[in-house]
Amino acid sequence: MNGNTPYAGLPGETGAGQRAAADVPELSRDQKRLLHRDVSRIAARTREFLPSEYVVDSDITSGMSGPQVTVAVRPPIGHAVSAGFTPDLEDVATEDDLITADERNEVARGLAASAALQVKQAVSNNVKPTGK
Repeated sequence: MNGNTPYAGLPGETGAGQRAAADVPELSRDQKRLLHRDVSRIAARTREFLPSEYVVDSDITSGMSGPQVTVAVRPPIGHAVSAGFTPDLEDVATEDDLITADERNEVARGLAASAALQVKQAVSNNVKPTGK
């Protein structure tokens, strides 16, 4: 029963639970450049929503299902927040954007809101109201 599942692997080639190298999408040089540009745009857009005390960074790694994108925000206090996703390279609308403008804005707004919430939660117990 285990031998006829895609998770069984190929004897001597691919371990159980691993994907074959041919199954993992490879990015062309142009796609890598576009992906880096789009991720930088997400980070820049996130910075626009937040004060300068917040640190925003991004990273692109290779995962089992292709490139993995992570954008993270470190608020001045509270826990860091991040958004990680795998861009769908097969459903690319145009050659100019691997991540659409709507997706970039959605990720940036979500990260900014989550980072602001972390600060609010961190200071909520330590702040005395100034008036009633």
